[in-house]
Amino acid sequence: MSRDVILDRLAIERGLPTILRPDNGPEFCSRAMLTWAYGRGVTLRLIEPGKPNQNAYVESFNGRFRDECLNEPWFTSVPHAQTIIEAWRREYNDERPKKALGWLTPAAYARQLTGSKVAKVTAGF
Repeated sequence: MSRDVILDRLAIERGLPTILRPDNGPEFCSRAMLTWAYGRGVTLRLIEPGKPNQNAYVESFNGRFRDECLNEPWFTSVPHAQTIIEAWRREYNDERPKKALGWLTPAAYARQLTGSKVAKVTAGF
């Protein structure tokens, strides 16, 4: 599945942000990403090189994902990796309440935020 399809699916499910704050990886600096964001009115504000604290939430998540999921098993195949990662994603989003989200799970918090917004962003995708 291409990045555009995934991002558009997320936009339908959760709405589009005004601003995205990605790191300086090539996947976020590419012409395709810049075109996708511009075409949807999303501003990209890349963090400064060597300043991961500018995107502390993502850095924290990446560390947790690496420690709890990627460093644990030996993946025997791509489907095996997809199964393990999907199980971890579901557990993280649907079963773990977060203090910063008022003790809601990320999925419950997203549902609370989007409410009626979802219908507004489906046009044009």
